[in-house]
Amino acid sequence: MSQDFQHDSTRNPGRRKTFVVVTLLLVLTLAGVITFYLEYTAATVDPKSGEKGGRHGYGEEDEPVAVSIETSSKTDFPVYLNGLGTVTALRSVTVRPRVDGELIRVTFTEGQLVKQGDLLAEIDPRPFQIQLQQAQGQLMRDQALLKNAEIDRARYQTLLEQDSIAAQQTLTQESQVKQYRGTVEMDRAQVNNAKLQLDYARLTAPISGRVGLRQIDQGNIVHANDANGLVVITQLQPITVVFNLPEDKVQAIMKSSHANEAIPIVAYDRGGKNQIAEGQLLAIDNQIDATTGTIKLKATFDNADRTLFPNQFVNIRMHLETLPAVTVVSSAAIQHDTQGSFVYVATPDNKVQVRRVTLGPTEADKVAILNNLDANESVVVEGFDRLQDGSQVDIAQKDGVPVEASPDAVNKSEGKRPKRARRS
Repeated sequence: MSQDFQHDSTRNPGRRKTFVVVTLLLVLTLAGVITFYLEYTAATVDPKSGEKGGRHGYGEEDEPVAVSIETSSKTDFPVYLNGLGTVTALRSVTVRPRVDGELIRVTFTEGQLVKQGDLLAEIDPRPFQIQLQQAQGQLMRDQALLKNAEIDRARYQTLLEQDSIAAQQTLTQESQVKQYRGTVEMDRAQVNNAKLQLDYARLTAPISGRVGLRQIDQGNIVHANDANGLVVITQLQPITVVFNLPEDKVQAIMKSSHANEAIPIVAYDRGGKNQIAEGQLLAIDNQIDATTGTIKLKATFDNADRTLFPNQFVNIRMHLETLPAVTVVSSAAIQHDTQGSFVYVATPDNKVQVRRVTLGPTEADKVAILNNLDANESVVVEGFDRLQDGSQVDIAQKDGVPVEASPDAVNKSEGKRPKRARRS
């Protein structure tokens, strides 16, 4: 057999070299694993106590964790509700012609601000003036007939008293007088109608506001049933905003509404950064939208500087209530686990304890703490990576101001301050 192997090796020298290389690599790998294990064991076992070191394996248990803390405060905390709204004109009117005729004059400029009663356009009034003259002439004629019939009635009444005329003739004349009176009243109505048609030839602004783009040009024949009308006027002062809020806020909204106090509302631009206008809640819808789970509300704004424009999208911030004397911390201090929300509170001996808290409303980067945390307590806002209940900490910053290292935080073995954890 050895002869065969020898014979094989002689015939295949490459196979023998491959075998030697693979064997050598296996030996070196095994030696590396054994060396790493021995170094790891030596580093994680205390030579004096025989106990293992920190959870990261290099004695980190003895090193304090660098953290930043913030002092909790107690203050009145305003509660706001935010929603997306659409600016709507309080009133929007399409000015339409009410009589047929030629549009002979347009007096407004597109985009102009007008007041109620201002003349906007005029339809050719001559046909209506002629109708008025006809009605007035008919009225005068019938008034003359009425007057003559009344004179005859008076004469017949005198003759009847002298027993010189039949009573039937007197009654007939009385009926004639009543008939003429009715005709005169109809004529007066015709005169008034002609005057009204003449007034309709002048198109005036029904409300104060801003006119839009002109829909009909001068010289066109307009009709009372035209679909587009002449122009649209929208009222800008005051103006309203319609917005939606979640249905779970309905009870709080109704509670504030029933307090009979004006609920202030602020409108911001689409980005939510720049304040546009201030107003107050005007109305609450009477039902919840089942498709979106929201309730619709309307706010009114004076819009004195005309910064709100119809159909503009705005962000609404409604002041709902103010929580009196509540503990407030930064949102960065709040931590969460399967049991709920908690904060790390730094104690005077530079250790931390886990404090379970109940969260209230949030505003900007602040959150209200409803229980289990008092004012002037130090809560951790940065450096949570290696923290646990009872961990030793090194305070790097307090309320945004750097803190010098304390002598207790100096690394005993190396004689220097331990490296602070990177801010989270």
